[in-house]
Amino acid sequence: MNNKKIMKLATVLVAGMLLVTGCSRNASNSTDTAVNTGALVIAEQGIFSAGGFTVTSDGTFDPKDQWEESGAGQTSHVDHANVLYQLPENETGLPMVFLHGYGQSRMGWMTTPDGREGWSDMFLRMGHGVFLVDEPRRGEAGMTSVSGEISTKTLDQRWYTQFRIGRWENGKSVTNEGSQFPNDEASVDQFFRQMTPDTGMKSDMGADFDNETVAKALAETIDEVYTRTGKNSILVTHSQGGGPGWTAARYTDHIAAIVAIEPGGAPAADSEDYKTVTEKKIPVTFYFGDYIDNGDPSIQATGMWQMMRQACYDFAEAYTAQGGISTVVDLPKEGITGNDHFLFQDLNNDVIANHIEKWIQANVK
Repeated sequence: MNNKKIMKLATVLVAGMLLVTGCSRNASNSTDTAVNTGALVIAEQGIFSAGGFTVTSDGTFDPKDQWEESGAGQTSHVDHANVLYQLPENETGLPMVFLHGYGQSRMGWMTTPDGREGWSDMFLRMGHGVFLVDEPRRGEAGMTSVSGEISTKTLDQRWYTQFRIGRWENGKSVTNEGSQFPNDEASVDQFFRQMTPDTGMKSDMGADFDNETVAKALAETIDEVYTRTGKNSILVTHSQGGGPGWTAARYTDHIAAIVAIEPGGAPAADSEDYKTVTEKKIPVTFYFGDYIDNGDPSIQATGMWQMMRQACYDFAEAYTAQGGISTVVDLPKEGITGNDHFLFQDLNNDVIANHIEKWIQANVK
């Protein structure tokens, strides 16, 4: 595995009523092939690190004085991604690389707040190998080359509001009308406990997020997937992870498609990231949930999400005008309603996974 020196620079943050025991369907998707719920057979699984570099301090390490405090002559392996992967026994599709968003880790793809099956298992059942990334300085990849600050502020309700789940009133979660969020008390508790600090950031809003470092480690991951499988990867990003997803295309030729789940925007048509994705003819689709057009105008998040989604519409319009494949899937317009920012964890996450699989089959070679 390659150990390449990587650099850094920052970007932005991003920040139903239909339920059948863990398996939901909207009427508009009643003819879709359901996610197979039989035994899931894994042919291979493991964990590896990708990207990053090694810092070496001046001086000479003295094994007789191993506790000396300066670290003279010692090394630190930092700023890599940590990747958990699984390959299904019946592998029929391209591998999928999943990158989480702000304050999250790969856990979000693996389960739901109420313990149902996550997207990683669903796409394994559809025949895809899955590669679940903890980005540099997050989760299992916490070793960092820069010193951050782990905030102890009480900010759960900030993110609950930003993620468009509903309103927090009188100490209780009050979801939006028709919400697909699993809103029992235990599930809300589990949702908040998914939040994961970034060891390299000082901002509690993601203002000093290191897009470049994450993008390079993500590209190294995708190259490693190609080395292991001989196949290009479908890259699935969420929220803040959307930024490194675009930039990673500058550092790897092995992205087969990008599925951007509610990214915090998209590259402008005059940007280097846009030009790279265009030149490589990477099919791109965006997915957005509910409560954007019909969100509460008194909540700042409503206007923010309208603006961020519009950037994706602008990207898709420019991209298709140049002959590329790009769509914005506004789920309510597809008859799939009640989804918040974590649509892959909502009660109808299987419906949306099926929708994505249909797009992959139609647009990705």
